[in-house]
Amino acid sequence: MAPKSDSAEAIVLNYVNEQNRPLNSQNVADALQKFNLKKAAIQKALDNLADNGRISFKEYGKQKIYLARQDQFDIPNNEELNQMKEDNTKLQQQLQEQKRAISEAEGEIRSLQSNLTLEQIRDKDAKLRMEVKEMEDRLDKLRGGVTLVSPDERKAVQEMYLEKLSQWRRRKRMFKDLWDVITENSSKDLKEFKEELGIEYDEDVGVSLQSYSDLVQHGKKRPRGR
Repeated sequence: MAPKSDSAEAIVLNYVNEQNRPLNSQNVADALQKFNLKKAAIQKALDNLADNGRISFKEYGKQKIYLARQDQFDIPNNEELNQMKEDNTKLQQQLQEQKRAISEAEGEIRSLQSNLTLEQIRDKDAKLRMEVKEMEDRLDKLRGGVTLVSPDERKAVQEMYLEKLSQWRRRKRMFKDLWDVITENSSKDLKEFKEELGIEYDEDVGVSLQSYSDLVQHGKKRPRGR
């Protein structure tokens, strides 16, 4: 008759079968402390299980060693063992690849977080948009032949404009790299995920990095006024 599931014998039997390795009573008592079982009760349960043939045991002097009965387990043959080894090797390789990918992603995220948060990027982006708009207005006036600044001031503005474009381009690339890492294995709809996070692309608000970059090229090709 099988022991009740909440009895000392059932708890001990379950543990011995789960471990499936040689154990003495002290090993079992240490492992089952959470069940508030005294060592004497565990020893009695082990002896009863052994006497009833539920587990195996051997005596070494005064010490008894207990072991789960092996005839209750399905023992794989050599072919199955070899297949299991191959499967395990493949799984270990996949695990290492996943660990490397996670490590690289975490490294990129830490790098990005050490620079600017998403909120800071948005604030910076808003300021850059305003500055670009102001410079665009001034460039329009320059194209109309109005002299607004000296050559030195114009050079300083152009250098600042190019720097802002460079920052804009770099931030876009940083965001794209981070977004690709985050969404690579995501099952979510990317459009819905983007809206959920409150993320807006340049195109969503009607601006284009390329159009601002073209302004620089246009300015270079514009013939100088007499």
